[in-house]
Amino acid sequence: MFDKFVLALVSIALMTGFARAEERTADVIDNKGKGIGSMEVKQGPHGVVLRVMLRPGALTPGWHGVHLHEVGDCSDIEKFMHSKGHINPANAEHGFLNPKGPHPADLPNVYAYADGSALAEMFIDGVSLSGGKINLLDADGSAVVVHASPDDHMSQPIGGAGARVACAVLK
Repeated sequence: MFDKFVLALVSIALMTGFARAEERTADVIDNKGKGIGSMEVKQGPHGVVLRVMLRPGALTPGWHGVHLHEVGDCSDIEKFMHSKGHINPANAEHGFLNPKGPHPADLPNVYAYADGSALAEMFIDGVSLSGGKINLLDADGSAVVVHASPDDHMSQPIGGAGARVACAVLK
């Protein structure tokens, strides 16, 4: 009887472990190197869910463009250019409103409240934390970059979103 009980417990533990989605949490820094919040990414069956949580004072109030970048490197804090360009393996044009777009790095804008804090959650189709076509956790990782201005979802190459003002490394 005890053996069956232990077997049942082990089976439940294994099933629970397999049911958990892969997740990553990344600190967000501004262009002074200051921690301003975090981002959580959780794997789903067809893509990932990205949750953005920025503290008061993190951003200027209003809309801000957000994009997935090719390399998980935010070490050049003034401009975050080490994160390279947008993840775009098919070489599509930028923008949700562009008939020749979008590409996988295109994300909805994030709104910063009057106090500079921001909360957002979005689904990103076709990317992965665990393999698949576009693996955000490949050898050099990837970055989520927040821009100074809103993305117009049409202009090339970044939707007119302006300077890179915050960055989070996914590795």
